[in-house]
Amino acid sequence: MISPVTSSYGTTLRRGAVPDVYTASPEEYRWRLRDKLGEEVAEFLAAQEGDEALVELADVLEVVRALAADLGSDIAAVEKIRVSKARERGGFADRVILRGNR
Repeated sequence: MISPVTSSYGTTLRRGAVPDVYTASPEEYRWRLRDKLGEEVAEFLAAQEGDEALVELADVLEVVRALAADLGSDIAAVEKIRVSKARERGGFADRVILRGNR
């Protein structure tokens, strides 16, 4: 017997079954991508260190790429913004943590 798998959208898929798919409206697609990003971030946070965490992080990046494209851009533009912000405000490479203001 093949066990069902429930996707994040509440649809049950069975191995070997033909999925019932449709093309979402632009509004639904963006909403679903945002929802998927939250799901993938939660899976990353729940993952153990090492390969499991990297696999989940790759899933996060895939959704970020899709969101950038949906916003009419790409991952290169997101990276350019990230680099600019890191130069202006600092990044995380040195593990410096802001405690607040004195």
